[in-house]
Amino acid sequence: MKLRTLALLCLGLFGCTGLIATEPTPASAPTVLVSVHGAWAGGWQMKKVAPILEAQGWKVYRPSLPGLGEHYPRATPDIGLNDHIDDIVNLILFEDLHDIILLGHSYGGMVITGVADRIPGRIRRLVYLDAFLPTDGESLMSLRPRQGDMDLEKMTKDGFIIPTWVQPDRPLPRDVPHPLKTFTDAISLKNPAAAQVPATYILTVDPGKSPETDTFYASSERARARGWPVIIMEADHVPNWRKPAETAALLLGLK
Repeated sequence: MKLRTLALLCLGLFGCTGLIATEPTPASAPTVLVSVHGAWAGGWQMKKVAPILEAQGWKVYRPSLPGLGEHYPRATPDIGLNDHIDDIVNLILFEDLHDIILLGHSYGGMVITGVADRIPGRIRRLVYLDAFLPTDGESLMSLRPRQGDMDLEKMTKDGFIIPTWVQPDRPLPRDVPHPLKTFTDAISLKNPAAAQVPATYILTVDPGKSPETDTFYASSERARARGWPVIIMEADHVPNWRKPAETAALLLGLK
């Protein structure tokens, strides 16, 4: 911490005594990032990006949504989209965060869109990282195209979506079953002030493929139609885990 030093020196017959009083100078507020992970995942997916940003003076919050990540033991089929939106809203309010960058990855785009509708005044910028960008009344299930082995209805069991890669014997951290209700719930967006929040879309495209073939291309085009910057990143769907340095660099470059 930088200190402002006030030195009081007195001279006299009894010698010289140095009295030093110090007080902190106000530090500039750090950039605050709140990240919202995708389906099946947890806050752990940003654990490689966070220290890179924090080394540059950022403050990073990477919560795990209810029923996911380390909260999986308390997962129930009743957890819905609004529960996830409420959780992030309450984090921001209880931590008294302002002027934040709110990032949503994949399914997290549904969540941050709902958060921005609730508390737009707390957000400096939205970042959609290969994420769904819904409009009022849409659900993730209505937005997501059916793609062969990614037919989500065929992966559902006991109220959870369980893809083949979600296996309980894999080492931690790992993906876990995801509550189906979060995918089928329609989002309600009623606050016109949310449309004034600046936003950036990052579309990740696998090497050798064209953006038009990507699952999230339609969402990126929605972003482009709104006049948002759209950044195309050569990476798979989880760059925050597999390309943390490149992901951090993009975030550090945001204005």
